[in-house]
Amino acid sequence: MTTLKTTKAKPVIGSKNHIMLLFAALMITMLMASLNQTVLSAALPTMVGELNGVEHMAWIITAFILASTIMMPVYGKLGDLFGRKPLLIVAILIFMSGSILGALSGTMNGVIIARVVQGLGGGGLMILSQATIADVIPARERGKYMGIMGGVFALSSVAGPLLGGWLTEGPGWRWAFWLNLPLGVLAVLATIFLLHVPRTLNDVRPKIDVVGMMMMGIATTTLVLACTWGGNTYAWDSPEILGLFGATVLFGVAFVLVERKVSEPVIPLMLFKNRNFVLTTFAALMVGIAMFGAIGYMPTYLQMVTGFGPTEAGLLMIPMMGALLVTSVVVGRQVSASGRYKKVMMAGTLLLGLGLGLLSSIHADTEVYMICVFLGVIGLGLGMSMQMLTLVAQNSFPLKFVGTATAGQNYFRQVGATLGSAVVGSLFASRLKDILADKLPAGASSGASTNSLTPELVTSLPAPIRDVIVSAYNEALVPLFLWMVPLAIAATIALFFMKEVTLATRIEREIPAASVSEGQLPGADAPVPAEQREPVSVGAGGGGSEPSQVPSMAPVPATQVSEAVGSEAGQRPRGAHRATGQAE
Repeated sequence: MTTLKTTKAKPVIGSKNHIMLLFAALMITMLMASLNQTVLSAALPTMVGELNGVEHMAWIITAFILASTIMMPVYGKLGDLFGRKPLLIVAILIFMSGSILGALSGTMNGVIIARVVQGLGGGGLMILSQATIADVIPARERGKYMGIMGGVFALSSVAGPLLGGWLTEGPGWRWAFWLNLPLGVLAVLATIFLLHVPRTLNDVRPKIDVVGMMMMGIATTTLVLACTWGGNTYAWDSPEILGLFGATVLFGVAFVLVERKVSEPVIPLMLFKNRNFVLTTFAALMVGIAMFGAIGYMPTYLQMVTGFGPTEAGLLMIPMMGALLVTSVVVGRQVSASGRYKKVMMAGTLLLGLGLGLLSSIHADTEVYMICVFLGVIGLGLGMSMQMLTLVAQNSFPLKFVGTATAGQNYFRQVGATLGSAVVGSLFASRLKDILADKLPAGASSGASTNSLTPELVTSLPAPIRDVIVSAYNEALVPLFLWMVPLAIAATIALFFMKEVTLATRIEREIPAASVSEGQLPGADAPVPAEQREPVSVGAGGGGSEPSQVPSMAPVPATQVSEAVGSEAGQRPRGAHRATGQAE
């Protein structure tokens, strides 16, 4: 049996100012990734016109999201094995390479390839920035930082289309790619000089789960393709779509079988033995589907029904994103102060459902300010729940599994976002086509097909035809918002069964006892040998619930190290920590 003892380590971060500088650098990486999910949306008409690729337009957005989704668990696992600092630098450089390719591309295929490369790095930017916070900030203090991170995500959701539109009308859409280069250089330099955490050295080189990564990537790709093409390019019951769904099941089963056998699975199945992780991941999936399924098409609705232009429609989303931004920050600080999060998260998902229900009541004559109020309610709900889901997942595992747990939950949330956008988009398009075919006067449908309708065209049509089209848009999309309400309710029920575990107040690492006797404590950038391959409680790092037996990585006796952070750095730890690694 392993003998563990608690000892005080040299602080990883020496001051609060240092933490804030590092946090600002991590926010830049998060901003780059989240901004690039939406920055090109306003530039699409200009891009496809210039590059003659209207048939590939959707892939400019889908390529980035798909690649980043697949890479999230990969970066999470590799970060746990080899350290997050070098991987974060690599991810930024890959992202910058994709940006250069996009700026220089002269064809649509070239832009799509560039977006794939951006996504290969972007998945790491999103995951590693969140996981790195867990390396230097205890869970109890992490809430306010995660809240700010949620605010950055909200800001980018609004700023992306607005920035893309401004660049398109000004210096050109290629500057949406060039803009990433100075931000990337700043992020790399900040990571090199500000991020100092102990590195993990393994006596035995860990085996990378290449086969599992391939199975996961194929299963994710076929699922996204099926939901993207279904009802649009191909009928839902066509051999192509059924074949893609069949491939998803086949490679999904193969992925599970592979993960059961390998020593270092990319998404360890033991994660799903932890109740809080399962419940919060399910809630994240439901929130992802509801959020992106509902709000993804609101700008289109506002343009077609109210007659606003693209920029004005984007500005009308500010109430939702503003509410999300403010609430994320306020709730994050409140959770850090109180350590309580369950009730506020449940209230958030309920507000999300309420907002979706209110949004399902709008019609062509609804006042714009009422639509903004309903969107604001949705923003309040998202701000109270979205980033807290990640915090709970991180608090459920020891530090060595934080990257994997963060990536696993974000992977399912991103899959939910992709499915929500794809399925709602497919249903919206098919319903709109059927309604227009049924209600438009004979001979009018040929001049007002769903493929050719634009806000300008709708405005110029005779009043009787315009009214029919506006009504059709409302009838095709608005009822779908009500279909999202059960998803928010399901998320609330899942969170009800979540166990509210005390948030850890310190970061604890395990090092070999021999290293302690030799005076080798982990300081800034000091190598930290890996833990003993002995069962460790899954709830160890943050006082998590329902411990499961999971393997560590190297066969050497372990000693636990408790690290003070920020204002507590260098102070004597208050109280004693349990040998299992649970926070006091």
